[in-house]
Amino acid sequence: MGQDRPMLGILLMLGFCVLAPMGDALAKVLGETIPLGQLLVTRFGVQAALLIPFAWLTARSLKMNRRVFRLMLYRTGLHIIGIGAMFTSLRFLPLADAVAIAFVMPFIMLLLGRYVLGETVGARRLIACCVGFIGTLLVIQPSFAAVGLPALLPLVVAVVFALFMLVTRQIAKDVDPISLQAVSGVVATIFLGVLLLLPDLLPGPQSWPMFDIVFPSGLDYALLLTIGIIGTLAHLLMTWSLRFAPSATLAPMQYLEIPFATMIGYLIFQDWPNGLAFLGITITMASGLYIVARERQTARLVPPET
Repeated sequence: MGQDRPMLGILLMLGFCVLAPMGDALAKVLGETIPLGQLLVTRFGVQAALLIPFAWLTARSLKMNRRVFRLMLYRTGLHIIGIGAMFTSLRFLPLADAVAIAFVMPFIMLLLGRYVLGETVGARRLIACCVGFIGTLLVIQPSFAAVGLPALLPLVVAVVFALFMLVTRQIAKDVDPISLQAVSGVVATIFLGVLLLLPDLLPGPQSWPMFDIVFPSGLDYALLLTIGIIGTLAHLLMTWSLRFAPSATLAPMQYLEIPFATMIGYLIFQDWPNGLAFLGITITMASGLYIVARERQTARLVPPET
């Protein structure tokens, strides 16, 4: 597929924006009882268990050339770091705050898309993204005094996932998204499984709390599986979106994850933003909807390639 279809890419990214905070909310609930390493290995293990059989049943090839395989390894490493940093931040921060702070990511991605990949970014789209970024700043509440350095973890998430999405854009049109996620899930599960076993393999007593293994209750077990399913579907939607639209187009759309995270945070944790946060949410939603309208108009004016 050589032609971008921006509206389809936007709709797929919207699905990601709905599912991603749902998975984060479940991780926040489980973070009180399940160590980080076990959360991550379950997240990627479920992804591999779901997609490897599906790829085989649908005759999808799991083979990759050397360039794509190398980029897939980079992408998997970034994915592990990004999710790990996000899950850790949720142990200290409200869901909406963590997501809001991490939302310097679309702005970083927009700049990287323009100056690293040479993607076209029109003046109106750039202005809309900057307005959305200002709205994000209004949502962010001063929390550094309350929790200290862990408040910086969402910033790590922002940088890591900006790089993750740009790497994904580089290989999204060269490999089937399901095959990409299937192989990535296997690689991540093997790597994380080794880390979980490492304290037992090293000589002498080891104390690595994040790599402890606990036996979850029935409800926790079900929630762990749900995290894996939601995470797999969410990132499939994100990968598919990058097949159809440039990262610069999708960057402002991701701001819509903030109001979804706010609603989910209220329903589950009774965390409700103040008036300033509501103003920021309104601004970010307005800028995202403007981008949707702008892309629809552009798609009508530009004739399809023949």
